[in-house]
Amino acid sequence: MKEKFYQYIQDLQDTITAGLEEIDGQAKFKEDIWKRPEGGGGRTRVIENGMVFEKGGVNISGVHGKLPKAMQSYFNVVDVDFFACGLSLVLHPKNPMVPTVHANWRYFEMYDKEGTIVDSWFGGGQDLTPYYLFDEDATHFHQVCKTSCDRHDVDFYPLYKKKCDEYFYNAHREEGRGVGGLFFDYCKKTETMTMQNWYDFVTEVGDSFLQAYVPIVERRKNTKYTDIQKDWQEIRRGRYVEFNLVHDKGTLFGLKTNGRIESILMSLPPQVQWRYDHHPIPGSEEERLLKVLKEPKEWV
Repeated sequence: MKEKFYQYIQDLQDTITAGLEEIDGQAKFKEDIWKRPEGGGGRTRVIENGMVFEKGGVNISGVHGKLPKAMQSYFNVVDVDFFACGLSLVLHPKNPMVPTVHANWRYFEMYDKEGTIVDSWFGGGQDLTPYYLFDEDATHFHQVCKTSCDRHDVDFYPLYKKKCDEYFYNAHREEGRGVGGLFFDYCKKTETMTMQNWYDFVTEVGDSFLQAYVPIVERRKNTKYTDIQKDWQEIRRGRYVEFNLVHDKGTLFGLKTNGRIESILMSLPPQVQWRYDHHPIPGSEEERLLKVLKEPKEWV
């Protein structure tokens, strides 16, 4: 399974980066191949200063070795080896009318001293972070997520949509990071789901990413905007940074397992603002966004 899924994310990285270069029309992804001293490595691809994308990355990695002590306590295990692979992407568009997007699909195995697999699971998801809320964009994104889920289990979308709203939440701000999408983790073999079933589901969601995001970019990328709207985008990007550095499990895992720091922090936007005690004008579009972030909506 690990070879099969790692091959899948390599192919998916190629598909997604080609699609994003086409929509940007100017910038190309720069590629870095890196090795992890303890075992494994990855392929980082970053796009910057494009017509559409101010900064973004589509990264894959496959790392293995002895599970570090900090992560042993996190998983409540002792002295095990691990393998982890995944694709992680974040895109920060230039135009504040185009939402930031994040996605991740991953697979994890743990082994005993004899090298036997003692645990394995899939995880992942995709979520949308708008700066100006267009209801039809959020509905489109969620509809693609729901369609992918429904092909496998009609209970998946409401369950993983709720988990996404709960996970991508800045508790210290009492607001969501964005309008959500899907979040699933520890997807293990059960009486009704084999690991092949989970593979089929996760790859279906991965294959749907461009369909979920690209039409929104096409619709908004040429919209005119003001300096005030650009300021608002950068203030909201600050909340994105806060989540990734304070709450995100993927960032924590990368830092605790001696991951490549440039790849881990690729998710951070290039231009960010923190304004003291900033509040949007009552009745404004900025305030409307905040109200939705404080009380998640059912989009489909």
